[in-house]
Amino acid sequence: AGHEAVLSCPNTSKVSLLLVTWKRSCSSCCQLSYRRDQDETSSSNCSERITWKYSPVSDPALRIYPVNLRDEGNYTCETANSEGNFHFFSSLTVIVPPTVTLTPDKSRVAVCQASAGKPPADISWIPASNQSSEEEFHHPNGTVTRVSYFGWANSSFPSVTCLVTHPATNQTLVMDLRC
Repeated sequence: AGHEAVLSCPNTSKVSLLLVTWKRSCSSCCQLSYRRDQDETSSSNCSERITWKYSPVSDPALRIYPVNLRDEGNYTCETANSEGNFHFFSSLTVIVPPTVTLTPDKSRVAVCQASAGKPPADISWIPASNQSSEEEFHHPNGTVTRVSYFGWANSSFPSVTCLVTHPATNQTLVMDLRC
């Protein structure tokens, strides 16, 4: 999320394209097309975030910037030339890095939270402990918050480390437990 996505639409022959159309698999979604014979580009239901990466004549790649969660889905590029009609399918999955925090609470528990990630982040602790527990909260936009609790009331360790692993980012947070 927040970055650029480019979906390619390969021209598999040396013959010039006559028509290129990008569609998404929903009725009210963006449709972008180009007709070479009339040198005409048209779009319907497209925001300014969705456009051609370059010129549809030279490279009919689709550019989405910045990507958001609503852009996730299946896209089809349809091309036509003198050799026939061709369909190329792309699936866009949007990854959202979580916001990570590590805080102590009043009952001597370290709380590591990975907020609003997609997919959910994995949380682990150093040192490993059988006194940790985890909760998960699913948000309407498809993101997930994971919260892990590490009890250190009877711990002799001077610090605890929270490791958050996610496809978009990995983070390590350390908390001093001597306080």
